[in-house]
Amino acid sequence: MLQRGNIHITVCDEGHVPEALATLRHSPSTASQKAKFILATDGKTFEAENLVDGGTVACPYSDFPDHFGFFLPLAGITVVRQIAENAFDIKATGRLNRLYVELLKHNPDWDTDARREDLNHFFARIIFCFFAEDTQIFADAGLFTDTVNRMSERDGSNVHDVLAELFRAMNTPHPDRPDAKLRSWAEPFPYVNGNLFSGNLESPRFNRAARSYLIHVGSLDWKKINPDIFGSMIQAVADDEERGALGMHYTSVPNILKVLNPLFLDDLRQKLQEAGDGSTPASKGQLKRLRDRLARIRVFDPACGSGNFLVIAYKEMRQIEAAINERRGERDLPSVIPMTNFRGIEIRHFAAEIARLALIIAKFQCDALHIS
Repeated sequence: MLQRGNIHITVCDEGHVPEALATLRHSPSTASQKAKFILATDGKTFEAENLVDGGTVACPYSDFPDHFGFFLPLAGITVVRQIAENAFDIKATGRLNRLYVELLKHNPDWDTDARREDLNHFFARIIFCFFAEDTQIFADAGLFTDTVNRMSERDGSNVHDVLAELFRAMNTPHPDRPDAKLRSWAEPFPYVNGNLFSGNLESPRFNRAARSYLIHVGSLDWKKINPDIFGSMIQAVADDEERGALGMHYTSVPNILKVLNPLFLDDLRQKLQEAGDGSTPASKGQLKRLRDRLARIRVFDPACGSGNFLVIAYKEMRQIEAAINERRGERDLPSVIPMTNFRGIEIRHFAAEIARLALIIAKFQCDALHIS
């Protein structure tokens, strides 16, 4: 059933709801008739997606009435957001939040002080995997999501085993792999240094709905991630107090720059302007000295939260470095700004994990954009 301007619905064979929803998502009729929602069900499970803001829901069909609020826009009732609609960060965080809540329902023991650190580390790992599969860190686009989709049961009963094997692969250097006896479908995943996949490789148990939410999160284009506010957005997933105001509490980029600009960025930009365009030996020398100075600057945030200040400082310094290299005719020169020069302290473990992850993503994006 397709109602123009509102919703596109399909009924499918049992066990094929995710595929049916994907068919609706890519259907020319959905686009041409400007459907705002898509919905698929086999009478036992139910999945829907808001095509306007990226929100999703997955649940047993009998729980469908509990999610009536999801469809309020069909009645002309909309939710006011303080961040532009369709922002990738809103979509990603909303879907991660649904996954987080579903996993806690199915794994109450992970919602304790004893296991909270494990859960936080687990989310940092899967967020990295979603980013890596869309940014050529992994060999093939969509490798992580596709592998989980292929190798796991539709009811989610073995998702934890699949993820544990993938994490084990990413913690195994290539010379050690013959002895590790990895499963063949885990072999394509690279070794990831930095200890992100070291330690406990256990994953929480999944049910059918949690598996669907995991696939939904992976269907997004993670190249669009915005590490400037990514940390605070993702932190809202695991913060009980912030979860109800998702996306509405974070330090904005303009406010961060109000602190960083007078602190040291304005002075660096002034020195860049004084150095000139690199057309003379003297100008080239001034530019090189400024670049050397950039490599020595250390940024420390003693209450770093999820790393927004560190990420912005890093990206702004990379932009200045890019301008120096452009003027010196060294556009392809690797960055001289070490990641180890950006340090933070945070009492909340998950925030610290995400701060580190946000910096890694910011560096990758700067490198990919040739800001070096």
